[in-house]
Amino acid sequence: MTTLTSPHDLIAAIPFLIGYHPVDSLVVVSIKENCIGMAMRVDYPVDLPESAFDLLAAHLQRDGSTGALLVSYVPSRRNDGDVVLSDLAAALKRIGVRVEESLLIQDGRYRSTLCSDTECCPPSGRDLPAIDSSRIAMEHVIAGRTMPFANIEALAESISPLVIAEDKEWAARIAKFKVSDKATDLLQLQRDGATAVIDLAGEFALGRGGEDLELIARVIGRLSDIQVRDFALGSHTEENIDTYFLMWRQLMRMAPSGCVAPIASLFAALAYESGDGALAHRALDRALADTNGYSLALLLRRVFTAGWPPQSFAAMRRELHPKVSAGIFGLDLPPGHEF
Repeated sequence: MTTLTSPHDLIAAIPFLIGYHPVDSLVVVSIKENCIGMAMRVDYPVDLPESAFDLLAAHLQRDGSTGALLVSYVPSRRNDGDVVLSDLAAALKRIGVRVEESLLIQDGRYRSTLCSDTECCPPSGRDLPAIDSSRIAMEHVIAGRTMPFANIEALAESISPLVIAEDKEWAARIAKFKVSDKATDLLQLQRDGATAVIDLAGEFALGRGGEDLELIARVIGRLSDIQVRDFALGSHTEENIDTYFLMWRQLMRMAPSGCVAPIASLFAALAYESGDGALAHRALDRALADTNGYSLALLLRRVFTAGWPPQSFAAMRRELHPKVSAGIFGLDLPPGHEF
């Protein structure tokens, strides 16, 4: 993430950090080793006890934060923005995390609660800057990243089902590749599924991921097997995470009912690892709506809610992958290995 040198930078960066333009929200951005870390967004607090702010602070403590940036998007007709920010700052002070900036945003205006200069930060605030032409936006566009979604509803729409997901012939085509745990050739089916995952990722890397519908159907169907799913969870690397991100999002939108949960869980894991917690939770919503009580989705929900640092989650995933690979292929394979 780029360096944030002003309140304007912070205001412009928040939508990129959480994936959409927040409203009625409290956002906390972690700082460690002078770099931007994870960003957390919660609904604007209503009559929260002091312990709730301590819990939010504990996530930053677990992340190893030394500082924090606070932004409160105060709902109209509320006048407690200063109190909310002050309570959160006090919770952070109790664990030794310094508040580097604290912004209150309401009705299209903003001000810093840390600034006592009324010319710089008048009590009525200043007009919010447009982020479209900001330095932050330009740096993200140059880096090939998309602009933030307008709101959380638009973010959810970006992972909604495509028309093909309702097609009965498509569903039947996928059903041929589903794996039964009673299959006599279970290990061979698992190997076929793991190989298909790597092959499809290769197609997406070449820009033709949506062309081979037979391969897509094979991957969606084989992911019904837990071993194949767990292999897929560890298959990406830092170099190809963007390719897998696009692949799992596309397959999640193409998957028919009953086949969404494994793919949505995989996509949620990548979104979280990429720092997009809001999108990760929306993907888990899709997983659990498809299969109530899906175990991996429930596990990921607990991990994400507990505020695990994304790098710790990635380390856990990388440690698991060789063990899963050995179970399927009888040897250790690094993530992204080509068969």
